[in-house]
Amino acid sequence: MSKQSAPKPSTSTLHSAGPLFQIKQSMRSEVAAISPFVDKLMVFIKKCRCLAGNEADVEISLREALANSVVHGNHEDPRKQVYIDCRCVPDEEVSIVVRDEGSGFSSTELPNPTAAEQLQSMHGRGIYLMKSLMDEVHFERGGTVVRMRKKCARAHRPARRLL
Repeated sequence: MSKQSAPKPSTSTLHSAGPLFQIKQSMRSEVAAISPFVDKLMVFIKKCRCLAGNEADVEISLREALANSVVHGNHEDPRKQVYIDCRCVPDEEVSIVVRDEGSGFSSTELPNPTAAEQLQSMHGRGIYLMKSLMDEVHFERGGTVVRMRKKCARAHRPARRLL
């Protein structure tokens, strides 16, 4: 089992609209390391108050991104690492970058998991979930890097007009 340390803020700087909290961590490519890591990172995200109302969307997307990196990217090789960069702007948004040491994949060639012929498939739903739950999902470096962003639920609400 991998030795896992709790995510710790690596920097705390000022963002143009206020504070920016950032964590840069890595974890071994072991499926058993995913849940403890996500649980600790979600505590940090909740304490930063960057996603009031959208924490579950980020948690599911983060679990899917890490599982893809560990299983498909690094082929569960515990000598390889998955790198995570999480930036939180309180009451605004969270952005997460997950990078693995794998050979990548073509995100444009993935079958639609909601198509009738794919409904029985055991693969392909993670990226679909990430794209459905996050405001932005981008793949870079041949699929070895995924960038995700989610705005605070309050940031999505239209401004109220006072009568």
